This record gives sequence, structure tokens and C-alpha cells, in this order.
Amino acid sequence: MPESQFVVRLSESQVSCHRPEGTIETVRWDELERVVIHTTSDGPLLPDCFWLLIGPGTSGCCIPWGATGDRELLARLQQLPGFDNQAVLKTGTQDDVFTCWQRASEDVR
Repeated sequence: MPESQFVVRLSESQVSCHRPEGTIETVRWDELERVVIHTTSDGPLLPDCFWLLIGPGTSGCCIPWGATGDRELLARLQQLPGFDNQAVLKTGTQDDVFTCWQRASEDVR
């Protein structure tokens, strides 16, 4: 399972994804703007479902489902106010995008 080679690390201040080739993607919780699920038709031999944690500019993380630590990530995401658990259940095997959470414009960082 190649997804398990990606490692998610959570802290009080940020989430990071350590990729197998050595790069690290990071987004701070207080800068997180949107949480999206992106599904593709690439499976089952390749990762086909991803968390996209979008921050300002180019910051963010692309984390495949099945990554080491993804259960802890989901539990933390579900703590975001207004997180849409139903969007998580909508995932399938086609190319699609589901927004699970978006920072309200009046939210203060």
C-alpha cells in the first residue's frame, strides 16, 4: 500500500505530510482556509483519494487516504467548526472534488 509511505504529523500549531521522496508539506491550523477531498479514477494500483488542506497562497498539504496517521488527521479535522462529515461519505472512484470545510470570512485567525 504506497499510501502508507506518506506520514502525517499533527501538532497544536500545524499539520505536515512527510512524503516518501523526502519533501514535507505543511499548513498551520490558524492559516487553514479550506479542506477538500479529491478523488480520481487512478485506483486501485495508485492512490486515488486525497485530502487537500489549503492554506494561503501556495501553502498546504496533499495527503492520500491511507497515509500513516490519517485517522488522527480525520479526528482533528472533524473538530473544525462546521466540518461536513457527509462530504466524507460521498467519495467514489471518479474524478471529483468535495469541500468538507471552509473558513468563514468572519473567522479571526
